[in-house]
Amino acid sequence: MNSSAPSTTSAPAVPNAPERPRLLVLHGGDLPPGHERIDADPRLGEVVYTTADGLDAALPGTHALLVWDLFSEALAASWPKADTLAWVHAATTGVDNLMFPGLVESGTVVTNSRGIFDEPIAEYVLGQVVAFAKDFPGTWDLQRERRWRHRETERVAGKRALVIGTGPIGRHIARKLTAVGMDVRGGGRRARSGDADFGTVAESSLAETGADGGPTLVTELPEADYVVIAAPLTDATRGLVDHRFLGLMKPTARLINVARGPIVVESDLATALERGDIDGAALDVFEREPLKAVSPLWGLPGSLVSPHMSGDVVGWRDELVDLFLDNLARYLDGRELLYVVDKSRGYVPG
Repeated sequence: MNSSAPSTTSAPAVPNAPERPRLLVLHGGDLPPGHERIDADPRLGEVVYTTADGLDAALPGTHALLVWDLFSEALAASWPKADTLAWVHAATTGVDNLMFPGLVESGTVVTNSRGIFDEPIAEYVLGQVVAFAKDFPGTWDLQRERRWRHRETERVAGKRALVIGTGPIGRHIARKLTAVGMDVRGGGRRARSGDADFGTVAESSLAETGADGGPTLVTELPEADYVVIAAPLTDATRGLVDHRFLGLMKPTARLINVARGPIVVESDLATALERGDIDGAALDVFEREPLKAVSPLWGLPGSLVSPHMSGDVVGWRDELVDLFLDNLARYLDGRELLYVVDKSRGYVPG
């Protein structure tokens, strides 16, 4: 029972699976590829597929839930119906849409799809850095106009990148950027030195001094040529990139956001781009998606917009299903689950 479960933010990593448990798949209209593999496990009592509209009716008696509707917030509204739910698996890395009080305070275990998107997102970030440095967007514009205009471009090697978010995605980004000769620093929950991938990690706050006396973003932002947002959306990161944050960046610096849209205050970013306070922004995520056609971010100088696709490469859905099936087998066997979210933090620690 979830509604009456003791309040906890650290659920056990081995939820108790009853004999022949009921699995529910919440989808947005497209079923997981090869979903027959999920249906085929004889140890499951029932596998039910539903969209958000049918979630209220489908939740009672459910023991495990696969959230395949990637950014759905429907579970929060239907939570009172979750009377036997022991495990929720998200087919995403970010789980901010699941961190509502009822679930956080329950004994339900939450797992995510950590690892699937790390390398693709790192490749995307490297691609955007190179696109900015070599002015590929300008070259494509000139080609469409059939204009021959020679320019000089920038080196990538020797530039400094600040990657905010030191989890697996941030670390893959750091390794990619280091490999092309960039000086990479990190921003995380606490300041530290000697990190294997970042060297120096500053506290991800705009305080003058960190909680332990170490550096913060106030020290690192003015030195960075590229600022990459790869942090989970939490109370601490929501609205982090505001007018003050942007004001600390170099006028020649670029922002890249591959995390969650609400980390950036879009109106402040639009103002900074329009004024030339920063040189550019590559944005893959937005406060509301899809980005409306009237948004100024489509056409502002230095703005590169992509439709939340930085981690979506050929075969990614199949990889998500493979990971879920691995965890499903663990659940049915009574073994420890992979990638258990610390609900007090909103992400998988470590």
